[in-house]
Amino acid sequence: MAVSSDNIIADSGSHKSVQERLLDAAEELFCEHGFEGTSIRDIAGATGCNVASVNYYFGGKDKLYVEVWRRHLLRMRDMRIASVERVMSESGGKATLEELLRSYAIAFLEPLMEGEKSFRFIRLMAREMIDRHLPEDMFVKEMILPVMVALQRALLQICPELEEDKARLVILSIVGQLMHAAAAKTMFEQSGELEVPRFDLSEIVEHIVAFSAAGIRAYTETKNSKLNPP
Repeated sequence: MAVSSDNIIADSGSHKSVQERLLDAAEELFCEHGFEGTSIRDIAGATGCNVASVNYYFGGKDKLYVEVWRRHLLRMRDMRIASVERVMSESGGKATLEELLRSYAIAFLEPLMEGEKSFRFIRLMAREMIDRHLPEDMFVKEMILPVMVALQRALLQICPELEEDKARLVILSIVGQLMHAAAAKTMFEQSGELEVPRFDLSEIVEHIVAFSAAGIRAYTETKNSKLNPP
């Protein structure tokens, strides 16, 4: 016997509102108890929906978990690519290295520093690193490669002396700094300890921009010195 949407939803509301409630509840439960420790019944109960609603809207717990991630990843991907394209477009392709790095760093950090919601997502990332349940190519195809291509293209336009393999290493270094800064800031603020450092977003961004720009220029200066020895 087919299951209709009327039999699935415990309380009235649009499909979108039910889906969003399921996603929010699943994200919170996955963060607290992990993938294996969270059941479909737990998720449905937290939203006031019937158990069948998870299968109806998402096709099971595995696909719901993927969608919890996808809504974060697509938003962050689009923000990061837009930050690169915007700064290059507004400058007519003549943005400075610092302007590019600053625009990208802000777009990277802002979604990871939105209070409790961002803290929850960082915890979810930590769980996924230890106990993986996402498709292996999801991060690479949907997040990493599109952003890396956009940022690398802009870097090479601003710094044509920078070699492509070095540009990829530079991007990995920048991302590593930003990820660590976001995780450390969130961890310190959630600890409640008065003695821990308090980081201002603009201060973090300016440090990473200055540090990374100096490293990139060091690469290009090294290459120029080899090509034009004294």
